[in-house]
Amino acid sequence: MERLDKRLASTGRWSRKEIKDMVRQGRIQINGVPARRPEEKVGDEDRLAVDGQEVDCAPFIYVMMHKPAGILSATEDKRQRTVVDLLPPELRRRGLFPVGRLDKDTTGLLLLTDDGALAHELLSPKKHVDKVYLARVEGRIDASDVAVLGEGMVLGDGLHCLPAGLEPLKDGSECLVTLREGKYHQVKRMLAARGKPVLALKRLSMGTLQLDETLAPGQWRYLEMDEVAKLREERTPT
Repeated sequence: MERLDKRLASTGRWSRKEIKDMVRQGRIQINGVPARRPEEKVGDEDRLAVDGQEVDCAPFIYVMMHKPAGILSATEDKRQRTVVDLLPPELRRRGLFPVGRLDKDTTGLLLLTDDGALAHELLSPKKHVDKVYLARVEGRIDASDVAVLGEGMVLGDGLHCLPAGLEPLKDGSECLVTLREGKYHQVKRMLAARGKPVLALKRLSMGTLQLDETLAPGQWRYLEMDEVAKLREERTPT
């Protein structure tokens, strides 16, 4: 059991003072009955609503964003806008952070959450969670590029890259790249090393989670319960 004001405040949408005022105004309901006191005890089985709208008080929040170009994958920056700046105040107060980073000019799927354990699992190379990117390149991807990336590359600075999938599309000017790790600028560095500089890059998926193409760049939505469940299920050790 937990205090009503504490549980609602944990969503980041209201302060305890605001909740106290809403209780006094009769705007908060517990199982359809107006709450009497902000310190009233509630349990996991209780349904909470504000102004008739049920409130999800789950311990963690999961958000899918279609990251636009020109925005940093960071929680804060003094000079430039970040993906967290695109979220409403109640989510910014929850302390959401991006799971992995996309370059400033890279677009596509970005997962934001306050679930540190899940984030760690999804980013660990040992868990083999595939990340798929759509790349548009200068030049044409050919069979030799597919073979080299598939064997695992060593870049000019000595960085060892795990074997990666490479699938040419159209006339070879576009390709799908599948990684099981996420080193700094990795897709761009691997393709540049093959003489195929990346002109545009978009992440399409992370494990079972696929970008919702109905989201315009900069838009976001909460993950569905089954999407979260599938992310948890696919965390398998090597």
